[in-house]
Amino acid sequence: MKATALAILAASFLLAGAGHSAFAQYDDRLAVLETSQGQITIEFFPGDAPNHVANFVGLAESGFYDSTLFHRIIPKFMIQGGDPNTVIGDPSTWGTGGPGTSVAAEFNTIKHNRGIVSMARSLDPNSAGSQFFIVHQDSNFLDQQYTAFGRVVTQQGLETLDKIASVETGPGDVPADPEQARLIKASVVDRADVPDLLQLGEPERTAPLPDAGQNQLHENPDLGVVFSAPPGWLLQQPEKIDEASPDIVALGPQTGLIPPVIALTVSDIGERTFDEIIQEKNRDLEGAVSTGRLEIVSREESLVHGKEAFTTVAVGKFQTNDESYDVKFKEIVFYDSERFYVLVYSNSIGDFDAQLPSFEETVESFEILDGTAEPPPKDLGPGGTDGNGGDDGGGCLIATAAYGSEMAPQVQLLREIRDGKVMDTASGAAFMAGFNQLYYSFSPAVADLERQSPAFKEAVRLAITPMLASLSLLSHVEIDSEQDILGYGLAIIMLNVGMYLAAPALIIHRIRR
Repeated sequence: MKATALAILAASFLLAGAGHSAFAQYDDRLAVLETSQGQITIEFFPGDAPNHVANFVGLAESGFYDSTLFHRIIPKFMIQGGDPNTVIGDPSTWGTGGPGTSVAAEFNTIKHNRGIVSMARSLDPNSAGSQFFIVHQDSNFLDQQYTAFGRVVTQQGLETLDKIASVETGPGDVPADPEQARLIKASVVDRADVPDLLQLGEPERTAPLPDAGQNQLHENPDLGVVFSAPPGWLLQQPEKIDEASPDIVALGPQTGLIPPVIALTVSDIGERTFDEIIQEKNRDLEGAVSTGRLEIVSREESLVHGKEAFTTVAVGKFQTNDESYDVKFKEIVFYDSERFYVLVYSNSIGDFDAQLPSFEETVESFEILDGTAEPPPKDLGPGGTDGNGGDDGGGCLIATAAYGSEMAPQVQLLREIRDGKVMDTASGAAFMAGFNQLYYSFSPAVADLERQSPAFKEAVRLAITPMLASLSLLSHVEIDSEQDILGYGLAIIMLNVGMYLAAPALIIHRIRR
């Protein structure tokens, strides 16, 4: 078993190294995409997403995008391209390719309105590579979830966007005739060399990203946990590589040499006792101590919410980009009957104490839920498949039914409504806690049946479509109080009762008459 703390420390250094990179400004440079339907000219937002701009410009100048396709076309939503597999690859691999490197998320306040260029990704916020998408019609449920880094700035470009969006598509939203959606060549030119630029002004923006106020409540039924992350910290769910790799990472604002990180790892306890788990972790730490990479400050037994726990504080020396850093971390390990949980906080040694109270608040808020389920299918946004082919079993029946269909963005929107509106009220949070316990008592079984039978999956998708449409109404209302959530919530429930019970009963009654 690898040392989780060391894995988190290594990740924090990668993040720190990225923060020291120098990025050229691209205010006066534009990208010109020559496509089979016309030309699309894009300007960049280097102040909002410098890494993504530099990444896109570098790929364009290297010829990486030449001869690729817009391989995923959804009218009134977006067109997606940038996959090298679409040049000569098997169509079954379209949406899975990339440059072999990734760019850390740079979520910002730019709204995903028509013409905005944003980066595709999987569920891991830091998985953006080369694939990008251009918004065909306003899709604001993507705001602050995907990195917007540019926009179309000519009328010809918008008309070309419309032409590509109208191309006939087949299963999986791929173009029926790929040559109608070909990106022939991508070039980077000076702004002064492009005539007829639209006078667009500043892009429309959402409210500022949270950087103050109350802690962020995060409930994860898949892992069976709920906790509060510090305000303004970016919550991420990186790809799970092995047992020691983190399931959830909260990245704080960088005020010192490296950004502070709080990470949670959840693993099955198996046949091991808690003492055996601690012994394994101690052996890993001793190995790091023997090489001089780590110095143990303290080890002690403790209690976390009445559960037996073990706390380790240590200091490690790491080197990246020819710079050496002293990093301090605090790791707390505790368990229940089936799983053990590792919470780790790491920061540069000089800034460690400043953010330690935030970590203690996160530990204090940590709760273990009952009735957990396996993770739902991945890729519910514009990111294309993650190449893993989904999960092996269990999960969310709604997400499984929507996976790979035009309903996937709608499911993403509903998750954002849940996290941004419903969970902000006490009554909404209480309702979701009870609902999750009931829902996940049968949802994994239904999700398994959906994966086994495409016909059953389609039947479920058709059955839940009216419900998803009614729930999306919450995106158009303001919820500022407990009374609001109760009023709108009851109205939505009554609407669904009418659609699923009253209307069919009335039809049956009339048929019988």
